[in-house]
Amino acid sequence: MLSDDLRPAAPEHLRERLDAGDAVAWSAPVTIPTYQPGTPDEFPMFLDRRVYQGSSGRVYPIPFIDRVSSEPTDRTWQAIHLENRWIRLMVLPELGGRIHIGYDKTADYDFFYRNNVIKPALVGLAGPWISGGVEFNWPQHHRPATFLPVDTAIEEHADGSVTVWCSDHDPFTRMKGMHGVRLSPDRAVVELVVRLHNRTSDVQTFLWWANVAARVHDDYQSFFPTDVAYVADHARRAVTAFPEADRPYYGVDYPARHATGGDRIDFYRNIPVPTSYMVTDTEDDFFGGYDHRARAGFVHVADRHIAPGKKQWTWGDAAFGHAWDRLLTDEDGPYVELMAGVYTDNQPDFAWLEPGETKEFSQLWFPIHEIGPAHQATAEAAVRLDVADGVVAGGVCLVAERDVRVTVTAGDDVIIDERVWIAPGVPFRFEAATGSARPADHELRVTGDDGGRLIAWRPRAEISTEEPWTASEPPAPQEIASQDELYFTGIHLSQNRHPTRSPLPYWEEALRRDELDSRSNTALAEHLLRRGRYAEAETHLRRALDRQTRRNGNPRDGEARYLLGLVLMRTGRDAAALDAFAKAAWDVRWLAPAQLESARILARGGSDRAALAAVEKALAVNAADSRALALRIILERRLGRTDLADEHLRSRLALDPLDQVARALAGLPVSTDGRTVIDVALELAAAGEDDRAITLLVQAGERPVGLSGNVRPIAHLHRSVLLRRAGQIESADDALAESRRVDPRRCFPVGLDDHDALRAVLDLFPDDHRTGALLGMLLYDAGREEEALRLWRRAIDSGEADAVTLRNAAVAAVNLYGMAEDALGWYGAALGLHPSARLLYERDQLLALVGAPAERRLDLLEDRLSLVLERDDLTISYVELLTAVGRAADAHAVLTSRPFAPWEGGEGLALSAWEHVALALSRQAEADGDIDSALRHAEAALTPPATLGEARHPLAPTTTIHERLSALHALLGDQKRAEAAQAIADAQPLPRSLEPDAAPDYFATSLPQLLLFRPRTLAPRAPGAAATESERPVPEAEGAFLGDSTAPSLENVS
Repeated sequence: MLSDDLRPAAPEHLRERLDAGDAVAWSAPVTIPTYQPGTPDEFPMFLDRRVYQGSSGRVYPIPFIDRVSSEPTDRTWQAIHLENRWIRLMVLPELGGRIHIGYDKTADYDFFYRNNVIKPALVGLAGPWISGGVEFNWPQHHRPATFLPVDTAIEEHADGSVTVWCSDHDPFTRMKGMHGVRLSPDRAVVELVVRLHNRTSDVQTFLWWANVAARVHDDYQSFFPTDVAYVADHARRAVTAFPEADRPYYGVDYPARHATGGDRIDFYRNIPVPTSYMVTDTEDDFFGGYDHRARAGFVHVADRHIAPGKKQWTWGDAAFGHAWDRLLTDEDGPYVELMAGVYTDNQPDFAWLEPGETKEFSQLWFPIHEIGPAHQATAEAAVRLDVADGVVAGGVCLVAERDVRVTVTAGDDVIIDERVWIAPGVPFRFEAATGSARPADHELRVTGDDGGRLIAWRPRAEISTEEPWTASEPPAPQEIASQDELYFTGIHLSQNRHPTRSPLPYWEEALRRDELDSRSNTALAEHLLRRGRYAEAETHLRRALDRQTRRNGNPRDGEARYLLGLVLMRTGRDAAALDAFAKAAWDVRWLAPAQLESARILARGGSDRAALAAVEKALAVNAADSRALALRIILERRLGRTDLADEHLRSRLALDPLDQVARALAGLPVSTDGRTVIDVALELAAAGEDDRAITLLVQAGERPVGLSGNVRPIAHLHRSVLLRRAGQIESADDALAESRRVDPRRCFPVGLDDHDALRAVLDLFPDDHRTGALLGMLLYDAGREEEALRLWRRAIDSGEADAVTLRNAAVAAVNLYGMAEDALGWYGAALGLHPSARLLYERDQLLALVGAPAERRLDLLEDRLSLVLERDDLTISYVELLTAVGRAADAHAVLTSRPFAPWEGGEGLALSAWEHVALALSRQAEADGDIDSALRHAEAALTPPATLGEARHPLAPTTTIHERLSALHALLGDQKRAEAAQAIADAQPLPRSLEPDAAPDYFATSLPQLLLFRPRTLAPRAPGAAATESERPVPEAEGAFLGDSTAPSLENVS
């Protein structure tokens, strides 16, 4: 039940409308106990090989947060409330626009999991993530901006419905994601209207999942359509039957549990380990969850042709999962996630968005009551029909109150034919005798007064038992015979942002065999273009066009011409770019993007009529492109067509009140997010609206520094570039001086526009080491690591390097050349400028990688012990070192005196340290002749203290502990217990990390150990020496300026 604190009454002016049956929405803050996330890191995280949810876990340019407060404080959160007769919702704009509360007023039941605290755990891509409600994950899972604010607007419709719009620009790709939470006056339905818009000039990839949490217990059941016979794991690496798992899955032997019903993975109580499963195929459009205790639940409905994704995830009903539950809530217990995927049916499984493209779709959720898990559902109703022992029984739930006719037939026999009134919270249930034993002979129909069918259901006579396909790891490039397969393997790796396998070797192998292969040249050129490597991109594009036009002057595909136009435009060759775009536009796929780019060039050059003609051609093909719509308004104003421009502007804002460029053109306030303000300014500048852009860049330079980072230096730098372009040299110099004056902490440049602006300034002022250091971060993230290191070393040599630059240079020197001693010196200098627990941790990790003695590492940490204890990971390292040098008692004291919090994918570190401490104490006691104490310490290794914040995974091996217990029992003369302990040890598999030649799993959902440093580069090598293939960066995971690429150890994928 909702507390009054989280259910403020509707304002007086809305109560009458609510009482009259309308839906209403209003903004009112709520106070929620909150475990505050720590301060974002000042150092950029170049996690180019991090695996997260099966795809790239790169986090740059978002500042990383790796700490959360251990105690709650009351915090006031902005909230938007929606209500009608049946449902109450609460949206939290400051947390990605998630639905925090979904409350069924008729049943006094939270059909979405309600978390009464905001208690982040380190599960998110950039750190903090909370459970509960509905999280909208795009363009990857989890939502990169899940802990960042969105812009909002409340729209009231003429039919009495209301929509709360939430919109932002994705931190990586700068695409615009928008979702509208809608309630209608006469329906107990939560409708979500989604618009995904690629406002960039590049083809982008995305996935979209609505992540619904449901509170669970032993009697909560997840349900899929009745034709779902199999479900798949992440990346389809494995499948199992559903709902009765017919094989080991996630290491659990489900067939062995069949006799007790423990193989039914649709019940939370039967899943002991963190587990995901996703529907592989169905002919139906629904799924959901049902609480058999409350006799209530919910159904999700969406068009399966574009929304095939149906997934359950759980932490597992065992000590390991319960520990995670405690990390994420105080008293609200466990949950499962019932996720709905659109344009995706797996994770990772990315779809495409073309430049300027918008994908729009709807999702529905509605409560159900009394009927049990639904057998069929539509947008109007959910039904169940059971036939057993000569009895037909079932029920009907409707989303709106109405008189209906319910019939149940078996062939020609009419078993039930009743006219009934059904309403939300008032289902119709029935039971009657039947003469047919076959469920498939029976049909349930619900029709309205007008005779229109609301829903019909006949149990399926047969369900396909054909096992679905599973994925396989692609062969090495040289093992693939076909050019076609080489190209598409690279596309697959790029599209799905594979974290540890690069697409480049596949395209490069194709080009080694045929240097003019047009598709691989184009793919490689696009990769290079995104990283600002313009000359190389142009070379490959011209090779592609050479092949395409050798016998055909008018090739069917215009992509290479379009990309060439982008390269030419970014390198200042506008006339040539116009020619390339013009020819690209012969291909209708590229007509709208190419005409839009042409119109921008023409508009910047003052050819407004020609620009408007090009825009109109673009809009004729893609009328929903916000960029073209804004440019048309700008050009109409310039040409004096103000009435038409105003009409178009009103129309645009009516459709999308959170189109930030349209808002700027209307003189309305733009986003509070500084980076979004820069997006708007640069889009206007692309149309030649420099004065308006400069004004917005001043505003961006004044935006507060928040969790998304600091854009002030880069905003002033862009302003300097535009002023210089306008010939205002003195003002340009002033803006550049301001860029150098403001605090640069957490300023992480991203995107080709930032790249070009930084490069332009550095070309003019080669000794501007502040600008060079900023450019270095962008280059390093893009895989241009040697260039980045050169810029950082120049700053160091000049004596102008700050702690961030020194640290960045250290990371690059290690990863490129194995220059550990130089790196350690730079870490020492950085610590001298800025004592930081992050720097201390990274230096210690580097010392560990180069094999520094434990005593030396320990001395360095104890010199700054207060900093050490700020970080869990560094404290664990400290504990391990104490144990290694024989100070296990001190290590034990640390582990039991402070709380620890694991992160998803990094579980087990504290447990491992605890085991090492307990076993060390056991050995010490044995050496002292106290075998009883030695046994107690060894047994304690199996029962970690609550301070560790985690429990052992049910499948985690305890071989070493049980071997120790066996030996101690033998010493005490208890042979039976010694043999039992040894039997447990012998039955467990060798941990993968101890297997010879263990390599990263292609299908891994998390590899937390592959983070900052690349250990294989630590063999000494001079700068400039070539790296081996195994040491090369993974380009697709390096990051990309415009988002071409952007998950947990015991496969904990949520």
